[in-house]
Amino acid sequence: MTKEFFRVTHLEQVFTYIQQFARVETEVVPLSETVARILAADIISDVDLPDFRRATMDGFAVQGSSTYGASESNPAYLTVTGTISMGQSPDYAIGPGEAARIATGGMLPQGADSVVMIEHTEAIDDSTIEAYRSVAPGQNIIEIGEDFTKNKRILACGTKIRPQESGLLAAFGKQTVEVYKRPVIGIISTGDEIVDTTAKPGPGQIRDINSFTLSAMVNLSGGIPITFGIVKDDFQSLFKKCSQALDRCDMILVSGGSSVGTRDFTIEVISAFAKAEILVHGISISPGKPTILAKVKNKAFWGLPGHVVSAMVVYSRVVSPFIDHVAGISAPQQKKTGLRARLSRNVPSAQGRVDYIRVRLSQKEGNRWAEPILGKSGLLNTMIKADGLVEIGLNLEGLDKGAEVEVIPF
Repeated sequence: MTKEFFRVTHLEQVFTYIQQFARVETEVVPLSETVARILAADIISDVDLPDFRRATMDGFAVQGSSTYGASESNPAYLTVTGTISMGQSPDYAIGPGEAARIATGGMLPQGADSVVMIEHTEAIDDSTIEAYRSVAPGQNIIEIGEDFTKNKRILACGTKIRPQESGLLAAFGKQTVEVYKRPVIGIISTGDEIVDTTAKPGPGQIRDINSFTLSAMVNLSGGIPITFGIVKDDFQSLFKKCSQALDRCDMILVSGGSSVGTRDFTIEVISAFAKAEILVHGISISPGKPTILAKVKNKAFWGLPGHVVSAMVVYSRVVSPFIDHVAGISAPQQKKTGLRARLSRNVPSAQGRVDYIRVRLSQKEGNRWAEPILGKSGLLNTMIKADGLVEIGLNLEGLDKGAEVEVIPF
């Protein structure tokens, strides 16, 4: 049977299909397990942070007006009325010409509106200091609610929690947090030539690489990879394995079997599922043109190239934003923020497609340079040597040496 050649879809059009796929369900986890998880609900502050005025420097709590005009030749003399211990709520007020010893984070007493740094003072006796610098009201202190105010949204649903967000949740006493579940991604390698990593490849055979590279990339994306092993070029075997994966997973990645070879069964398997819809068969990118995106049982079903480099590039630039969306991230980044660099040589490209070239970064004469790593899409060493990718746009015929580019790091 002759197979119809795929019609390529522009990359931006592929990304419009993201919203067709539902997010995963949510769960409640302890605060200690929230880092790298995605918030499933807005977090609203129930108190001001801080809820008391506190010092940002070790020194003396004062009324700023008591220090006006102070200098080394004309210091302000202040009477020390007490010491504020950490965690203590002072039960006295500071008046004009008075000061109280205070440590960083200490609560200011009534009447005090600033802190003189201890470096700018000198003790005359046990109850008197000289201040050599003036301070203005509000200097070296944090006001009530200056960090976060009560009844405000402090973190939005869809935010990926980093250590700093985890710390903020702790500051508001959140012991448990509602997050999206980690999406489960099924991975299937296909091809008569693929053998297990424990086997010694025979003539024309190669070990299964994609199961491991794709699993690692899924882990880095915050998903849970499940590998379903190697499937030979057989329709029934592939259909059975894909059925198992669809029952257990939120998204499916099938590597190999996405081109137009006579033994590539991915399209036929997809079409065999009820109400399956092939959204994309071929993307105008290089490497990775023979990529399939389908909707099967309301889940994203990907047919990725068999070549490891092509599969990794497609995952990084195309699949990853879909996983971000399914995982609950509010605005998946189709183009990650990169590093600016200058291209070390001319790089040709063909109009009508987006080219991704692998580059190595180096520093020379105060400039960051991106050195293209040339090689065929099937050569794994080009990925090992590379620090990231440079995108050459759809309507460009290449980039010139010295051109400023954005390097998308791996």
